[in-house]
Amino acid sequence: MTSSGLVETTFYNRTYDEALAMTVEARDYVAEGLAADRETVAFGDRSLFDCEALRLTTRLSQVMAWLLVQRAVHAGEIGIGELQDDSHRLDGREVCFDNDVELVESLLPRFRSLMERSLKLYQRIAGLDEMVARDVS
Repeated sequence: MTSSGLVETTFYNRTYDEALAMTVEARDYVAEGLAADRETVAFGDRSLFDCEALRLTTRLSQVMAWLLVQRAVHAGEIGIGELQDDSHRLDGREVCFDNDVELVESLLPRFRSLMERSLKLYQRIAGLDEMVARDVS
């Protein structure tokens, strides 16, 4: 963090690249692999796959939205004071932090990896969001 409440540019760029790569990976999995993986589980468990896929995309969407707001501040497109607005804060905590370890461990390896990594990324961004909110207020 800088003294102005902004995430440092180098850290931001690495985190943005990581989040974007994971978003593309998740998109590819949902488009190509999820349907096939769903077919390998019992019919009643398929809805769990769908719920977790939505949780995955929600986490990554929220992270990307937050990072894009940070990018806009760095670029001078919006003022740093706007970071205090709830619409620019990380959202979806109730859904995104929910993590049924037993369920995640039952997922197929590729899906499980995406779920675990997306949770860790969301947790990191949530911490940054809290720091930015404190530093800007």
